[in-house]
Amino acid sequence: MIFMQNFLVILFLFSVGSFFGWILELLFRRFLSKNNPERKWINPGFLVGPCLPLYGFSLIVLYLLSKIDLWFIENPIVKQISLFVVMSICITFLEFIAGLIFIKGMKIKLWDYSDCFGNIKGIICPQFSFYWIVLSALYYFLINPRIISWVFWFTNHLVFSFFTGVYYGILIIDIIYSFQLVSKVKKFAKENQMIIIMEKFKQNIRKINEEQKQKIHFLFSLRSDKENLTELLKKYLERFKK
Repeated sequence: MIFMQNFLVILFLFSVGSFFGWILELLFRRFLSKNNPERKWINPGFLVGPCLPLYGFSLIVLYLLSKIDLWFIENPIVKQISLFVVMSICITFLEFIAGLIFIKGMKIKLWDYSDCFGNIKGIICPQFSFYWIVLSALYYFLINPRIISWVFWFTNHLVFSFFTGVYYGILIIDIIYSFQLVSKVKKFAKENQMIIIMEKFKQNIRKINEEQKQKIHFLFSLRSDKENLTELLKKYLERFKK
């Protein structure tokens, strides 16, 4: 029973974190990102649907770390701030590993902090680690106290369990489809000895579609009605060299 409850908590946290993380990144890239000066809507991440697995795993990490008692710190305020710093460090490390896997393994940079002060390989930087501290505090005070009650409510309403099953079924299909596209991007990047910055690549595709007066695909953002993925990559390379 305890195992099943913990399993449901993990499933719940991953789905909620992935979805709301996608919304957060969508808004950030639209209104604040330096890599999007034209302020266009850009589907973040490498998946088609509204899901960013990094945020799902990050929320799970926050949930697990929230159970830690820093018993050696007596001051309650210092204890909480220290916990938030630990949370931020762990998520920053997770972010670094995920970014490194995509850069080294897939030749893709899903986000780019190269212009930020103190960045490491353009994957992590102090500015966004601070944001993780803020998000950790918001999670700790607003979400964590309600998780168990939410899960109990969730499990007692079968219709929501059904939608969770549908969500993960669609997610699996999305992952398979997206990795097929990413493998083609990887092959092109490897042949041309380059790293594809995904946000800029999607912007480039959008510009091509706008210039050719084609339909703008938000979810299927690596798609053009008149050109295949290889041709789009070649045009990205041409603009990249300029």
